[in-house]
Amino acid sequence: MPFPLAEREEYKRHRKVICRPARRPAASDAATIPLPYPRPAMSQPKVLIVVGDATETVDTLYPFYRVREEGFEPVVIAPEKGRYQMVMHEVKPGWTITKEWEGYTIEAQLAFRDVRPEEYLGIFFSGGRAPEYIRYDPDLVRITRHFFEANKPVASVCHGVEIPAYADCVRGRRMATVAKCRFDLEACGGIFVDEPCVVDGNLVSGRTYHDHGHYMGVWMQMLRKAAGRA
Repeated sequence: MPFPLAEREEYKRHRKVICRPARRPAASDAATIPLPYPRPAMSQPKVLIVVGDATETVDTLYPFYRVREEGFEPVVIAPEKGRYQMVMHEVKPGWTITKEWEGYTIEAQLAFRDVRPEEYLGIFFSGGRAPEYIRYDPDLVRITRHFFEANKPVASVCHGVEIPAYADCVRGRRMATVAKCRFDLEACGGIFVDEPCVVDGNLVSGRTYHDHGHYMGVWMQMLRKAAGRA
């Protein structure tokens, strides 16, 4: 039995509503669509990560992603702009020296000579074999001294100490480092402390990547405070 006229019209209106194709979102809608996370700032404070060939993989990648996670922009710098081979270091059972394996690669966005350190919030000195070679670069010395003289947040792990040591920035400062670098630190006037997190003013340090969970949070607090977020 056919629907009465009034009911047929009501059915058409109802069907038109539920079957109407969804409107394609316009670009202007982006500002009104709620995000499940805070919208990132247009300009994030930048933090330097110092690397070179044979930079230790875990030493480097853990702080790189922690910096990003905190809402800062990690900027990797090296002797030249380009891709660098990282390594993995560990003392194998039965060994008394460190064994080295090939790790991931990392892209350096800037060469040391192109860095204007006044534009950056903090700096991280990674470990591995790179520091003993790159520490002599005069532009890296210039960059390093800026952060110590400006009292900005500085973090170092493992062999990373060799860079501020050569730049004459550790005199009278307490630092953690891997035991084999104790001589480098003390010969340059620093004070070796065998602890997982050592804080001395604007400087925080750890011995190896095994200490990341102890000292990295302190450095993040320093960066947040320097950025006015604390």
